[in-house]
Amino acid sequence: MKANSIPILLTSSIIAHDTSVKLTDADKRIAFALESIKEWLAIDPGLQITLCDGSGFDFTPLITKEFPNSKIECIFFENSKDMVRKYGRGFGEGEIVKYAVAHSESISKAGCFTKCTSKLWVKNYLECLSEWNENLLFKGVFVNAFSLFKPIKLKYIDTRFYIASISAYERFFTNVHLNIKIDMGYGLEECFLESIQKNNIKACLLREPPIICGVGGGTGVSYKTSLKRTIKERLKISLAKNKKNFKHLF
Repeated sequence: MKANSIPILLTSSIIAHDTSVKLTDADKRIAFALESIKEWLAIDPGLQITLCDGSGFDFTPLITKEFPNSKIECIFFENSKDMVRKYGRGFGEGEIVKYAVAHSESISKAGCFTKCTSKLWVKNYLECLSEWNENLLFKGVFVNAFSLFKPIKLKYIDTRFYIASISAYERFFTNVHLNIKIDMGYGLEECFLESIQKNNIKACLLREPPIICGVGGGTGVSYKTSLKRTIKERLKISLAKNKKNFKHLF
């Protein structure tokens, strides 16, 4: 699988409609998004990137200046501020992905996409991509993997990064963000897991944990995935995929 055969969809909101986020400075959000693009292109200069902003910000002039020889498609629209404020950034992200899938020429042409939050990148993307099954790939977040007393549990899906075909995304995930229940602590990550379980989706979890780098817009904190943590994540996945309850997911 060639890295440039699947467009990278970077979801952005330069104006933070969710008032609970820590990183609100627009200039910093722009700078981190551009840093992310630089890192993605370092992985493979031929990558096709679709940058979709849900706050009406057009990246085109900046991209033309900073990355004149790159294959970057910039699209934008105005998300519902009231809905994002009510249901959180997970709702806004769901709307951004939905818009991008409907309006991106590169995604439409490829029939699939790799989604990543715009201020982040995946250091071992090529290793993750090697598992591509033409359908869906997510990182499952497991808890109690090392407990002697509690059963291992799939708690949620890490929605910062995933790979999806358009057909599978539209069938199972295009509107799951409408089920977010902020007051119950039920976010986009839990909505994705619910859809996987409800629809009995199989072979959709990554065996190689993505090494996610960059800055979280919600927390404003840099992600620093140490070797120790990566090894720990691999062990969790190894234990989970051998359990009867989770074998079908890998």
